[in-house]
Amino acid sequence: MSVSSHVQELRRKHQALSAEVEAAQRRPSCDESEVKQKKRQKLRLKEQIERLTH
Repeated sequence: MSVSSHVQELRRKHQALSAEVEAAQRRPSCDESEVKQKKRQKLRLKEQIERLTH
């Protein structure tokens, strides 16, 4: 897998997690620990993307 395709895959996963976080926050029975976990995953992905692109 090339670096650019890996970065694209990481961005796709980041966007998917963003959508999951937004959907979870809109639910009345929002599980805050789940949201926090997804936000941490997003941050790790963002850091990986930045490392690979710089």
